[in-house]
Amino acid sequence: MRILMLNNEFPPLGGGTGTVNRALLERFARVPRLEIDLFTSALGHRAEREQFAEHVQIYKVPVLNGNIHHSTNRELLMYAAQAWWAALLRQRAMRYDLCMAWSAVPAGAVALGLRRLGGPPYLVRVCGPDIPGFEERYGGVYPLLTPVIRATWHGAAVVVAKCDAEAAMIHAVDRNVAVPLGPNGVDTAGFRPAGIGDRGPPRVICVGSLIERKGQRQLIEAARRLRDRSIDIVVECVGEGDARADYQAYAQALGVADRIRFSGYVAREAIAQHYTASDVFVLPSYNEGMSVATLEALAAGLPALVTRTGGATELVAEGVNGAIFDWGDIERLSMLLAELAQDRGRLQRMGAASRERAAQFSWDAAAARYIELFEELAAPGYGGAAPGTNASRTAQ
Repeated sequence: MRILMLNNEFPPLGGGTGTVNRALLERFARVPRLEIDLFTSALGHRAEREQFAEHVQIYKVPVLNGNIHHSTNRELLMYAAQAWWAALLRQRAMRYDLCMAWSAVPAGAVALGLRRLGGPPYLVRVCGPDIPGFEERYGGVYPLLTPVIRATWHGAAVVVAKCDAEAAMIHAVDRNVAVPLGPNGVDTAGFRPAGIGDRGPPRVICVGSLIERKGQRQLIEAARRLRDRSIDIVVECVGEGDARADYQAYAQALGVADRIRFSGYVAREAIAQHYTASDVFVLPSYNEGMSVATLEALAAGLPALVTRTGGATELVAEGVNGAIFDWGDIERLSMLLAELAQDRGRLQRMGAASRERAAQFSWDAAAARYIELFEELAAPGYGGAAPGTNASRTAQ
C-alpha cells in the first residue's frame, strides 16, 4: 500500500502535530506492506530528501522559515504551493493508494487539490487550530478559512479527531461530517516515574508553547496567590513562543520571578528528564485536542491539573490522578495547587494513578487504529470520497 503524507511540520519544526507524526511514522515503518512518502517543510532554504526507514521517505520543501516553533501565514502558503506541485509530480510517476493530511489547512487543502486532479482518496487528521473556533488568536482568520476547511472535510474520505470534544467542535461547524476517533499515544518506556519528592517546595511543570492559548499567565498568577498565603511552589515553563517576554515581565511585576523558571525549547531527547524532576503537571490551556504533553506527564507519574478541554476527561479522573478546572479559574487552580503542596502522600498516590492511566494510551494502539483506516480506504471498490462529499463509514 503506497501512502502519501502531507504535514507542514515535522521535528525539529513545529510542535505537537509533528511529534505525533514522527511517533506514528516510526510504527508505520515496521509494517512491510506500507510504503510512505511524507512531504513536509525543510529547516533550511533548500529542498531535502531523507530516507527515514526502508520503506519511508521524507521530502522537505523550502519555506524560508524564520522560527522552528511555529509557521507564519507566508510559510504555510509556501508549503501548500510547493508540496502540491512536488506531490503531484510524484503521484504521476508512482501512484499512491491513499493520502493522509495532518491538518485541514494547509495539508488538507493540498490533498483536496490533488484529489480533484485524479489523486488518491485522503484522510484528514485534524490538529486542533484547524477547527474554526479552536484558538482565539485566529478569530479574525477563521471566517476566511472556514469555507476552505469545510471543503477539505467534505472532500475527505475520513476526518479523524483525537477525542470527543474535538469531534463536537467539528460538528458545531458542520453536522454533516462523520468523525471517527484516533486518540494520541505515549511511549511509557521513554517516560518513567522518578517518584514524588519528599522535601522542598513542590515542583510544578507546564510544557507547551508560550502563547496565550496555553494559559501560562494563569499559572504565574496562581504562584503569586500561593506566595501571598505563604505556600511555596516552584514552576518550570518548558517551551518557546511569542509571549515569553511578556510572561517574564508579568512574573517580575507580580514579584514571583524567583519562583518561575522559563527553560525555553527542550529537545525531545531531553524532555523526559524535566518531567522526572517535577512533582505536578499543570496545563491551563484554553483549548486542547488530547495534549501530548499531558500524556507524557501521566507516563512520568505526575498528577495532572488541566483545564476542561479536549481530551481532559479521557486522561484525567477527577480526584484520582489529578483534577480538571475551567479556563480562567485561577482561584480553583490556586486551591488545587495549595492542597497538593500540603499533602505529599496525595501527590504520590495521584502520580501512581497517572502512570496507570497512561498505560491505556500506547503509540502501537494509535498506529493500529490508523492502519485500520488505511486498509478501509484502500480496499478494492471503496474508491474514497468523491470531491465535495464526506464518505466516512464510521461516525462517532
